[in-house]
Amino acid sequence: MELKVAEYNDYDAIAQLHTRSWQKYYQGILKQDYLDDEILNERRAIWQTRLTNPPFNQHILLMEDQGKLCGFICVFGNHDFERGSMVDALHVDPQYQHRGIATALLQGIGKWLEHYFSDAGVYLEVLIKNQQAVEFYQHIDGERIKERKWTAPCGTEVDEAVYAWSSPSQLLTALAVHDSLCLDAS
Repeated sequence: MELKVAEYNDYDAIAQLHTRSWQKYYQGILKQDYLDDEILNERRAIWQTRLTNPPFNQHILLMEDQGKLCGFICVFGNHDFERGSMVDALHVDPQYQHRGIATALLQGIGKWLEHYFSDAGVYLEVLIKNQQAVEFYQHIDGERIKERKWTAPCGTEVDEAVYAWSSPSQLLTALAVHDSLCLDAS
């Protein structure tokens, strides 16, 4: 597997993986017609725009297996004055889950943030009903600092939680502990 920085020509693969992820994990949460008919074109427009002229604080990493996209992560460094850098998206293809890809992507982003935005915290937003993701963030010592409503692109209001780490260093330490526990269990 190879970790690489996203380039413009990756936008369609990212959009397709993002779509598949939402279609699987947001069933019954977001409107079905949105998940069936609208999401792919919307995700394509978003990722094409993000990769056309990226802001200086955006960083997108991909994990590929022989050229196939297995997962991706997007972060905006120092996005919020109070919370710091925001992990905007983290998705792993369901066929590649439970192989350490999310951890590797977060480690790559954590190192980038430590280099460029070391004084800022790190946070992300996750749908509360996305239990698999919630459990993962709790397992890597994310502190649940807030709950709020999010208006999805389809207009549905859903409950989300904000998980945070005080710094990229704290996130990297939590990921290292997580990695060692996984190795101990095998």
